[in-house]
Amino acid sequence: MKAAVLRAAKAPLEIEDIEIDDPGPGEVLLKTVASGICHSDLHVIEGDLPLPPPCVLGHEPAGIVEAIGEGVTYVAPGDHVIACISRWCGVCKFCTEGRPYLCLTSYEGRPGGNLTPALTDQKGEALYQFAGLSSFAEKMLTSERAVVKIREDMPLDRASLIGCGVTTGIGAALNTVKIPPGASVVIIGCGGVGLSALQGARIVGAGKIIAVDAQPWKFDLAKDLGATDCVDASQGNAVEAVHELTAGGADFVFECIGLVPTVEQAVQMTGRGGTTVLVGVVPMTATVSISAADLTLQEKKITGSIMGSNRFRFDMPKYIDYYLDGRLRLDEMISARIPLEDINGAFDLMRKGEAARQVIMFD
Repeated sequence: MKAAVLRAAKAPLEIEDIEIDDPGPGEVLLKTVASGICHSDLHVIEGDLPLPPPCVLGHEPAGIVEAIGEGVTYVAPGDHVIACISRWCGVCKFCTEGRPYLCLTSYEGRPGGNLTPALTDQKGEALYQFAGLSSFAEKMLTSERAVVKIREDMPLDRASLIGCGVTTGIGAALNTVKIPPGASVVIIGCGGVGLSALQGARIVGAGKIIAVDAQPWKFDLAKDLGATDCVDASQGNAVEAVHELTAGGADFVFECIGLVPTVEQAVQMTGRGGTTVLVGVVPMTATVSISAADLTLQEKKITGSIMGSNRFRFDMPKYIDYYLDGRLRLDEMISARIPLEDINGAFDLMRKGEAARQVIMFD
């Protein structure tokens, strides 16, 4: 099968023919129909998230079950599914207390301790499987506990967005924090994750929803999806602009980029008693400076949000219902559908900030 292989950090992906193993106990083999391209994949390519090459990236997929391993009962061949990085064990303290997105076993290899590589190249050498998925390939081999069965009337290209970016953004607004109706909300970064958080704020009835970005071409789309105001961060002081629009700072600020300066700005944009939600993935070696006075004298709160605090087998079918009944809009978020062979060009557009969400279509 064809796959895009990362052979070295900061190098273009190489389209190769690779081999995929048969499903073992607890595993499913999927035909990849669509895979979104996420900033986290770019973080790996650039070396900000260190993973051992060679590897196959991709973690925002939707597809169709081709085969199942021993003991799999949740899905059957022919089922339409979304695959998610939030694989859960079901027995750790996080799973049993209702926070499976914090499960410590999410990326611990193949089920049952199977040591056979899921992916190998033509020389028989193992390829690292990113997030237990590797969706930049025509097929995926993953755990039964990494997939959710979805209704077949959901288009799979739009369903793929729900696999990561949409769930991360809308979940931050619906699960990680509870936005009360009428609250003021700021979204920093109008990519796929930010636009999803913005829609979550709209769905729950937020009052003023302010989109902040340094790429003003995104503002028409942000307003179409629910923003009431937009702030061009490339022009003037974005923190001052937010304070002016909110009379002193917003109730909730979602940082959806993952850069140290924008994290610091997010805290500054948050009003007294408000909450800063860190959604973007900051490089692992980075340190953020925050004034203690913001926390003690203004009682601001800062929280992280991993994958939208999801319980994906509960949340993702709900988000699909939101799409099909018109509350969640996904069509507008897809800026391009591309073949696998165009993947390096897609990452170039992402680096330049010239795309919202690009989706690889197989077949």
